[in-house]
Amino acid sequence: MRKSRAKKRLLLPDPKFSDTVVTRFVNGLMYDGKKSLAYSIFYDALAIVEKKVPDEPGLETWRKALNNVMPTVEVKARRVGGSTFQIPTEVSPRRRTAVGMKWMIGYARKRNEKSMAEKLAGEILAASRGEGSAVKKKEDTHKMAEANKAFSHFRI
Repeated sequence: MRKSRAKKRLLLPDPKFSDTVVTRFVNGLMYDGKKSLAYSIFYDALAIVEKKVPDEPGLETWRKALNNVMPTVEVKARRVGGSTFQIPTEVSPRRRTAVGMKWMIGYARKRNEKSMAEKLAGEILAASRGEGSAVKKKEDTHKMAEANKAFSHFRI
């Protein structure tokens, strides 16, 4: 065990929208420290989203998509008396956004469009409508928590 918890680092807001949540998303999108490339992919994806949904700004569509993907409960494995139980637990707000971003980026990478910007735009559009792989993952997580509700008394 470590002596103390790691300090939360302060992130600079992104250059276009001045939003730290966008910076967190871009940091998750980034490979090999290529942040400017990750920003261009994200901004291109938002431009594609704006073309497909002209009545709503791309950032708002992305926020709606992220809210549709973020889980409220998840299961954690806990050993009690020799057997392992899946215990449903509430998800903290910071972890909710982190997990939602991770799922969104991960399932965007697995899509079949040509460029990463198109893949990300497709996943954002699907998630904002309540469809797509990332939303399905959230629903599966909630179903798993609901199925294991009987073990919630083992919560730490």
